[in-house]
Amino acid sequence: MDVRPFLNMMVEKKASDLFITAGFPPSAKIDGELRQLSENRLTPEQSLVFVESLMSDVQKKEFHETSECNFAFAAKDLGRFRVSAFWQRESAGCVMRRIETQIPEVDDLKLPPILKDLVMSKRGLIIMVGGTGTGVISPFLAEIKSRDLGH
Repeated sequence: MDVRPFLNMMVEKKASDLFITAGFPPSAKIDGELRQLSENRLTPEQSLVFVESLMSDVQKKEFHETSECNFAFAAKDLGRFRVSAFWQRESAGCVMRRIETQIPEVDDLKLPPILKDLVMSKRGLIIMVGGTGTGVISPFLAEIKSRDLGH
């Protein structure tokens, strides 16, 4: 099974996650909603081939010994992806998360001015919390980028 069409789709549709599970069609999280990418359910063999095609030999060994493996996968011209591979009901599966490569600009995020003042402080500690994929870190990356550029 060729992974590239799925990764192309993730980039084109700005999908945050791709879900590969035996017995279900490949699905992606797009704009916060889970959407099927095909009507065809994956067989256990297809999902194993998909998962192993992302792995090095060392990762395959770890996967089969520990029943899980977490790693980064880079696809030329498409970017990087965080992969969490697992065994579920005696079948391989994985979740791939697209790693954003562009730090947003501060002005594009429409943040309150107080945030910029806090980031520009010479001392202090700012703690941000939130669920995975909720965009909590993006404002701070943008502010730090702005600070580093001397704004």
